Amino acid sequence: MHFGDNLAVLRSLPDASANLIYIDPPFNTGRPARRTRLRVTRAGESGGDRTGFHGLRYSSAPVGNGRNGAPAFADAFDDYLAFLEPRLREAHRVLAADGSLYFHIDYRESHYCKVLLDAIFGRASFLNEIVWAYDYGARTRKRWPPKHDTILVYVRNPRDYVFDAEAVDRIAYMAPRLVGATKAARGKLPTDTWWHTIVPTNGKEKTGYPTQKPLGVLRRIVAASSRRGDTVLDFFAGSGTTGAACLELGRRFVLVDDNPAAIRTMRRRFSGAHVTWLRAVSRRGR
Repeated sequence: MHFGDNLAVLRSLPDASANLIYIDPPFNTGRPARRTRLRVTRAGESGGDRTGFHGLRYSSAPVGNGRNGAPAFADAFDDYLAFLEPRLREAHRVLAADGSLYFHIDYRESHYCKVLLDAIFGRASFLNEIVWAYDYGARTRKRWPPKHDTILVYVRNPRDYVFDAEAVDRIAYMAPRLVGATKAARGKLPTDTWWHTIVPTNGKEKTGYPTQKPLGVLRRIVAASSRRGDTVLDFFAGSGTTGAACLELGRRFVLVDDNPAAIRTMRRRFSGAHVTWLRAVSRRGR
């Protein structure tokens, strides 16, 4: 794992050295991404600042670093595509001949990013647009509430790429009586629309890092588009969920991030694993 500027790290990697690349770059929302963590303790009947189960009162206080106890990172770029383009060109170079790129982005930038990826990989190399749908958080009443992210999938060679449908987790049929008992018991292959919860607030998986993605989403990607022993690259590694999926599934991985909070989170997350930590020479340009 590398601490430093991901462009510098990418330029140091050999051609065709990554069998699978997953990236979840900053979404260019124009505001800091922030995740507030609270410590909640039981209070007296008239005390506390919130009400819990059965009307019991609790007091909450922020924990962690940053304003109001919330770790944060900048999520705004004057020219988002100019920031992404050299990194995506390097990603194309380091991707193996039968490799795949999963590019995770939100609705604000997905259409611009697809045009850029078409120019770099070629339109014929576009494989899928995956919609990851979830149901959490506030709901505006001024428009349809946005509750999905987009994952654009590109392959290096549209005639030769890894996709193992048998390795993918099965999901339940929406109308099991229509397919029969055998099929219903086995479940079906997911489509390009994935219904999956975000990381549960009180779950064991939660690291407290902003924008942490669910292990189930990364597990599905790694299982489908790489083989055991392959190398998976994530150069916007954040909380390290890509690495966690690779550890489970027997893949090697290269993670890169220039945020000290991300590195601390990954060090905690992989404390029991054999991981090599490297510091990149340059930290410019994230």
